Amino acid sequence: MNLIKKNPLQSLGYGFVENQYLKEGKDEYFHRNRQNNSGIQYRQLTAYEIEVLVRNRNQSDDWNKLLVSDAFNPELVKNCKFYGLVRIGKLEPYCLEFNNLKMAVGLYNSTIISSDFGDNVVVDNVNYLSHFIIGNEVMLVNINELATSSHSKFGNGILKEGEEEKVRIWLEVCNENGGRRILPFDGMLPGDAYLWSRNRQDEQLQQRFVEMTNNRFSKDRGQYGQIGDRTVIKNSRILKDVYIGSDAYIKGANKIKNVTIHSKPDARSQVGEGCELVNGIIGEGCRVFYGVKAVRFIMASHSQLKYGARLINSYLGNNATISCCEVLNSLIFPAHEQHHNNSFLCAALVMGQSNMAAGATIGSNHNSRAADGELIAGRGFWPGLCVSLKHNSRFASFSILAKGDYPAELDIRLPFSLISNDVTHDQLIVMPAYWFEYNMYALARNSWKYVARDQRIEKLQQIEYDFLAPDTANEMLESLDILTLATGKAWYQQQGKEATERQWRTKGRGLLEEGEMAIQDLTIELELAENSQRPVLIKKAAMAYQWFSRLLDYYAAKEILLAFERNPLSTLNRMVAKLPKAEKVSRWTNIGGQLVEAATEDQWLSAIRSGKIKSWEELHARYQQETDQYALQKLKHALAIYKQRHGVDLSSTSAEVRQLLENAISTRQLMTEKIFESRAKDYQNEFRQMVYNNEAEMETVVGKLRENSFISDEQKAFRQFKKKVEGLI
Repeated sequence: MNLIKKNPLQSLGYGFVENQYLKEGKDEYFHRNRQNNSGIQYRQLTAYEIEVLVRNRNQSDDWNKLLVSDAFNPELVKNCKFYGLVRIGKLEPYCLEFNNLKMAVGLYNSTIISSDFGDNVVVDNVNYLSHFIIGNEVMLVNINELATSSHSKFGNGILKEGEEEKVRIWLEVCNENGGRRILPFDGMLPGDAYLWSRNRQDEQLQQRFVEMTNNRFSKDRGQYGQIGDRTVIKNSRILKDVYIGSDAYIKGANKIKNVTIHSKPDARSQVGEGCELVNGIIGEGCRVFYGVKAVRFIMASHSQLKYGARLINSYLGNNATISCCEVLNSLIFPAHEQHHNNSFLCAALVMGQSNMAAGATIGSNHNSRAADGELIAGRGFWPGLCVSLKHNSRFASFSILAKGDYPAELDIRLPFSLISNDVTHDQLIVMPAYWFEYNMYALARNSWKYVARDQRIEKLQQIEYDFLAPDTANEMLESLDILTLATGKAWYQQQGKEATERQWRTKGRGLLEEGEMAIQDLTIELELAENSQRPVLIKKAAMAYQWFSRLLDYYAAKEILLAFERNPLSTLNRMVAKLPKAEKVSRWTNIGGQLVEAATEDQWLSAIRSGKIKSWEELHARYQQETDQYALQKLKHALAIYKQRHGVDLSSTSAEVRQLLENAISTRQLMTEKIFESRAKDYQNEFRQMVYNNEAEMETVVGKLRENSFISDEQKAFRQFKKKVEGLI
């Protein structure tokens, strides 16, 4: 049975905060007065103004509780009902226009309860407006309900005084069983979500995260909803317990409840037709439109949900787009693309620069006895058309999966791999370094476009978009060992000989350095890559070995050259002498798109655990400190890898650095050539050509290859790189 309460009519508009929750010396308007910083000086109505208001069919339970500014015009208030304390700013005989919506300034045909209004607002046909602070030049037109409750939390995972723990909102990211749940809060960065969702066994650490979140907000009841200056809301149904920034645009929304929507003049957020948003936080510059359903979610700044997308129990990183599909229980780092109605992403940690193709089903939990599986995908994850994966699975950076139904769990440790399911021979095929040899154009262009599309205003975390960075360098370094071991083992097995692990590595290294011809007859298997009895084969192992070796040297050369540019000296010898001594190769972690040494992450967690880091702001300051040190840390890392591979400390030999830089020219030239070749194939393929009458039509439709701006820029960048190196050496 519905519980309908009967209260005296004179209570309407009063008693917003129940007496037991009022602090001593404070009334129900305490938080309202603190929130309203408009600077408007309000006064009581004159007798004449009351007369005009009554004549214009307005009603009030107490005209003394209707306060106005000196520039108030009673002729611009018609057919409204006022209850409780209502304060109205300047009303002047203007009309406001936005996107062909032109409305007269004033309050019309609305029920208004205990709310504040800035100057020159438009409020027309708002059936129920309760406990809001409205900014200047706001337009509110055709809204069924716009209300705030005394215990509103605006999407944050906190409790107000007197509330039970069971009403707290959690985000159950990365796992459907809630075992990695986190509390959403306004200002949460992808790195925050990542750190919180890990180390679940550490109860002290987890409790500190909860305390940091709770301490960020007041437990007091009585905060009002807010709508910032120049925000336009029209033709919408229910908006309850919402905080909306300035210059936002909301049209045709069905329901927005317990949500914060950040918006700024230079980063406007929009919510469009048919959207239903519940228990969420939306960053500035976001766009949500056309039938989106989002529940228990965070959208970081400049991300998009559109065309019926469903986002549930998930964190969506900055500059990401999800449309037409369903995403559940996932933590997604910045720069994610997912555009297709029949793609599905569940219980996943996706580390950014990712792209989900049509028909991709990432996360079937039905292969286990409980919905507790997970998937972890490194940067650049790209499942192709109609890919189906099972939990638990893990993928190294820049893994691309060919179309197929993958029948078992996968653990792919080789980066830049093309992974394919060979149904005919019942085997899994892994081709490392695929991107470098066959699709360098897409790989390089993706690194460029993500930088160009990063619209964040406050870059509290430095997001790494370069495909050649500490995380991928470590994966390539590990891959060299995996490839040499697997190749040597395959050779000895073919020969029917016994050998030690050291002999496997020695033989494998020699064969891989010779090239593909030396291993063409070998069956090289990748162990522990699939949870099955069928073979997992490595294809083009020598190609991958040589690419990884070349790029690790190029990584060192690139970082050295950048260091020389930061600290130029008169001679190469003097600059080499300033290089740091090579140390042990450090492990790195991708924390929300920001690459951090694992030791640094451990220090942060220790500081949080001990209370040295007391707030999220202090943790964000640590992110910034790492940004300042990142260039030097990458340099040290590259030098350490070079020493581990070649036994040479580059800080003590200018001759070796000179040779390294000279070799880097040829590597950069090869990469530039591969960028051109991989794009040129699209123009030379007969099946691509067949839909055009002639070459001229194809160039008109897809553009001329020689006029491709990205290729031209890369060729120019190569010439500049070569000039810099030659000038230096």
